[in-house]
Amino acid sequence: MWRILRIAVLLLVLAIAAYSTLYDRLSTTDWDKTLWIGVFPVNVGNSEAGARYIANLTTAQLADIEQFVNSEARRYGVGIDRPVRVDLYPAVNELPPPRDPDAGMFATIAWSLKLRLYARRNSHPAGRAPPQVRLFVLYHDPSFTQEVPHSIGLQKGLVGVVYAWADTAMARTNNVVITHEILHTLGATDKYDPITLAPLYPSGYAQPQREPRYPQARAEIMAGRYAVDPQTFEMPESLADVVVGDATAAEIRWVGAQ
Repeated sequence: MWRILRIAVLLLVLAIAAYSTLYDRLSTTDWDKTLWIGVFPVNVGNSEAGARYIANLTTAQLADIEQFVNSEARRYGVGIDRPVRVDLYPAVNELPPPRDPDAGMFATIAWSLKLRLYARRNSHPAGRAPPQVRLFVLYHDPSFTQEVPHSIGLQKGLVGVVYAWADTAMARTNNVVITHEILHTLGATDKYDPITLAPLYPSGYAQPQREPRYPQARAEIMAGRYAVDPQTFEMPESLADVVVGDATAAEIRWVGAQ
């Protein structure tokens, strides 16, 4: 009897989770009202450089993210005036749970649930309504950190973790990564080879029909790099060097949007 009850409870929990995921998927990509995106800065290591950078960070420094997404959305036929709104939220002191890239399926599921709980705890500052999509941007002092992990964006939970640099010279590059992870939370998939990091043809090319094919002038946002020639791939310096390709637009339901 107890075994049947436990199974029933588990099935109910799974059904609720599945419904919640489907609801999030549809409600955030129906594009009939503005999608509210919150950026929560985190100072990794409590560095002085990180503290200074975050103290001077403003919503205006994130404006090109909103401008880029909204401009590309309108290019694909999204009709509302402001498809997304990007706001800066207060800094978060707690670090998100670390992700082991070599973890198995069950450990990855457990980590995902921990991340969603972390996001829930840290996305309700006093006096501010919580956003629909939450991006926790972990700023690192480049004087002490030479390499950071891959950033993460989860559609389940509408949450992302971005590893960025506490350096004004890297601000525009940071915004490219933030935008990439925002689109992950909306259902976009990577358009690059996970081993070589080369953009995939044709979905990872900004101009797949270009003749000659090389050099590509801009990068597809979910590819992260553009092809100078068949063996040379460069990262974009800013969102001015990036586009949303047709495959990505279809994944986030811009194609055919009203």
